[in-house]
Amino acid sequence: MLKKEGFDAWASEYDESVRKTDASSGYPFAGYGELMEWLRQEAEGTRSGGYLDVGIGTGKLAGMLYDQGIPVCGIDFSKEMLKEAGRRMPDARLILHDFSKGLPEELAGKRFGAIVCTYAIHHLDDGQKVRLIRELLGCLEPGGGLYIGDVAFATRQELEACREAAGEGWDEEESYPVVETLAPYFPEPDYPGMRFRRFSFCTGAIYWKKEAQDAAVV
Repeated sequence: MLKKEGFDAWASEYDESVRKTDASSGYPFAGYGELMEWLRQEAEGTRSGGYLDVGIGTGKLAGMLYDQGIPVCGIDFSKEMLKEAGRRMPDARLILHDFSKGLPEELAGKRFGAIVCTYAIHHLDDGQKVRLIRELLGCLEPGGGLYIGDVAFATRQELEACREAAGEGWDEEESYPVVETLAPYFPEPDYPGMRFRRFSFCTGAIYWKKEAQDAAVV
């Protein structure tokens, strides 16, 4: 698993590395482009609430929304990744922070129309995932959506099939989100509407859409 220094070193080449892996339909980024386009379409209707990107990296997705005039806030633990994002979005609010510790104090009480975390939550163990997702759900405006895009699966069986397909390339240090593992921690009616969408043998999105009449999740 890459640490902060690894992402700092990877920052200038990250987008091209991802693009090549996606183009070759390889693990872990097969389906990345399709996922990003779907996330863009989902998030672009959130102009009033703004957009929060957790683990924003170089700002690939956030930049598309920024160019449409949507207010962007992003957090990441890599200085160099944030520098790349800042070049792409000079007026975005970018915060250096390790989200394994939850959200930064600067965002206390803030609400967003769309919150996205792509290819980042796999750096957390399952307990940390649950805590972060609950915190993020509490930051949604009514009518907003939370989207976790990653190497992600509906079942453990799907994860094991991907592990076999990836062979020696499989990263045993990363903890990929699985719906059937997370679902018991997000029961109805307190956390309604947990959904899953697949984009490739390794890429998927776990997401929630908050109905406009819902009260804030606590």
